[in-house]
Amino acid sequence: MKRAGIIGGVVLAVFALLQLVPLGRNHTNPPVTQEPPWPSPEVRALAARACFDCHSNETKWPWYASVAPVSWLVEHHVEEGRGELNFSRFDQPQRHAKDAAEELSEGEMPMAGYVALHGEARLSEAEKKQLADAFAAMFPK
Repeated sequence: MKRAGIIGGVVLAVFALLQLVPLGRNHTNPPVTQEPPWPSPEVRALAARACFDCHSNETKWPWYASVAPVSWLVEHHVEEGRGELNFSRFDQPQRHAKDAAEELSEGEMPMAGYVALHGEARLSEAEKKQLADAFAAMFPK
C-alpha cells in the first residue's frame, strides 16, 4: 500500500511538472484572409463541422488543449492540419486541397481519434458524399 502511494505521488508530480513545459499552448486563430468558393452554405457548414478545427483559422480549442501532454498532440495536429490545407487562407496556394475529396472518401478524414472526441464531426455516408463531391468540384486534381 505504501509503495502504491509513492508511485501515485511520483506520477502526480511528473504530471504537475509537465504543465510547466511551455509547449502546446499556442492557441492562436490568425485572421481568415479568404475562404474557398463554397458551392453552398450547407457544404460550408459540413466542412466547418468536420474539418475546421484542424484545417482553418477558426479552431475551437477545447479545455484539454491546455493540459500537457495532450496539449502537445492537439497543437501538433492543428499545425499539421493547417499546413496541409487551410480553408481560411485560400489567398495562398493550397497544395493538398486536391487530395481532400479522396481522403474524405477513403475515411482518412476526419481522423478517427478526433471524431471519437467530437461527435459532431461524425458524417453520415450521404454527408461524406456531398462534401467529397463538393471538394472534387472545388479542388480538381
